[in-house]
Amino acid sequence: MPGRILVDTTPLRESRDFRLLFTGQLVSVIGTQLTVVAIPYQVYSMTHSTLQVGAISLAQLIPFLFGALSAGPIGDAVDKRRIMIWTAAAMMLTSGAMAVNAAVAHPSLVVLYVVSSLAAGLMGFSNTARMAAVPSMVERRHFAAAAAMTQIVFQLGGIVGPALSGLLLGIGLPLVYALDAASFVVATITSAMLRPIPPHEGARGLSPWESTKEGLRYLRSRQALQGVYLIDINAMVFGMPRALFPAMAASVFGGGTIALGFLYAAPGVGALIGAVTTGWVATLRRQGWAVIVAVCVWGAAIAVFGLVDTLWVGLVLLAVAGWADVISAVLRNTILQTSIPERFRSRMSSIQMAVVQGGPRVGDMESGTVATLTSVEFSVISGGLACIVGAAVIGALMPVFRHHVAGEIDDVPV
Repeated sequence: MPGRILVDTTPLRESRDFRLLFTGQLVSVIGTQLTVVAIPYQVYSMTHSTLQVGAISLAQLIPFLFGALSAGPIGDAVDKRRIMIWTAAAMMLTSGAMAVNAAVAHPSLVVLYVVSSLAAGLMGFSNTARMAAVPSMVERRHFAAAAAMTQIVFQLGGIVGPALSGLLLGIGLPLVYALDAASFVVATITSAMLRPIPPHEGARGLSPWESTKEGLRYLRSRQALQGVYLIDINAMVFGMPRALFPAMAASVFGGGTIALGFLYAAPGVGALIGAVTTGWVATLRRQGWAVIVAVCVWGAAIAVFGLVDTLWVGLVLLAVAGWADVISAVLRNTILQTSIPERFRSRMSSIQMAVVQGGPRVGDMESGTVATLTSVEFSVISGGLACIVGAAVIGALMPVFRHHVAGEIDDVPV
């Protein structure tokens, strides 16, 4: 049956709000992915340092974590639609500021650090609200399909954005940042068209600090959720070599900005193929084991990628890694969305967003530092192998996560 192979598009067909969220997020993700290539390219062009490329990503981490984690208690207490509107409008301004900085005769590295860090904080706040809003737009039985559709958004953006950025960088950095700013205009409009998404009654009346403490108490007693977060941190910190792509495009593969765009886009190609063929993922019962296996496949593909110096072979390996990553992501999102009660939805989504987006930033610094101390190739290979070892250790130490099966609901009183 097609539904067992291809992704189930029922959420798009049946939910007007999910269609709006899908459209706005797709456009804004493509815009954001333009800058995912442009920022490290600009930093490397100005400094010729992989350490600086990792450092600017790390500088974005604290604002991102602050935005994502503060969005949890706030998102559980206010209308999530309002959060999405105002953060999209603010990100339009930060992208515009980076376009202006890139257009002057002598762009400022300090301005790039500051403005990109502010944008990261806003992104953490916005993405947490968007993720937490999805379950209110679709029926529970379609959560896995909605998670897969959300992954399609990110992976399609992860292909089109970097590939387009690689082409547009030849024209000029200001254009790339300006297009990102324009994408947030679309996100602002589609967010404004959504119906209000009021908070759950059980979350009203709590201060942000009380709400945060309640969420942490809930998480401490749920090993399955802890495993979901930890295994993703492991994969992204050790197995994400994207900070090395500018150096690898120039020295290992001997290409220019187009090769750089391809390197950033390749994982998205594999991930998109995986996302549109995730119909079978909904039938998996032993979801914990499946996540562990997928993360090991990711790590193995990255380790082998570090051994090759032929561009097309490297792109294929990155695509395999992306395929494994999206399978893991769909399963992890399904575990979270089906096991978290509504009153904790935004708070747990904020932690997930901090992990999903914060982990790669720590990984950028890790891979950039190791490459500076050793070599680019050693950094990539050792990171992939460390990812496999980490997944095995997490699986061994967290049996509740390892044995998690589809449909388990964890709503024990806190």
